[in-house]
Amino acid sequence: MKHLVLCVDDQREVLGVLRKDLAFLEPGYTIIECESAQEADEVIQERKDDSVAMIICDHIMPGENGVDFLARVTDKYGLKKTKKLLLTGLATQQDTIRAINEARVDGYIEKPWEEPELKTAVTKLLSEYTEENSITDQALTECLK
Repeated sequence: MKHLVLCVDDQREVLGVLRKDLAFLEPGYTIIECESAQEADEVIQERKDDSVAMIICDHIMPGENGVDFLARVTDKYGLKKTKKLLLTGLATQQDTIRAINEARVDGYIEKPWEEPELKTAVTKLLSEYTEENSITDQALTECLK
């Protein structure tokens, strides 16, 4: 079983920066980039034997927004243990409340972010994920140190 970190953003440049900033997670985690909620949904369906450790998702996207996507896939695929990090540059307080209550978002990062801020948030959440799921795979735990 592989542990996935799914990055969802409609802007290819943002996905490229995420990939660069998350390079420290490899080879422990498989990082997959998706340009839409629909594409991410397809990846989750295709990789159902793998564990989705974390979803890092943009808030404002064409079609389905990040909060709706996270809420839907959490319920549809039973991803209650998956850590969810929302990226946004345009959220209101109401959006934040809805993200926490409906999508059970674990963290929130404003665009543009600084690499150390993202790395700290991701490390914290994935450390919680490995602990909560009693994961002892050394490759997963080593990259979080």
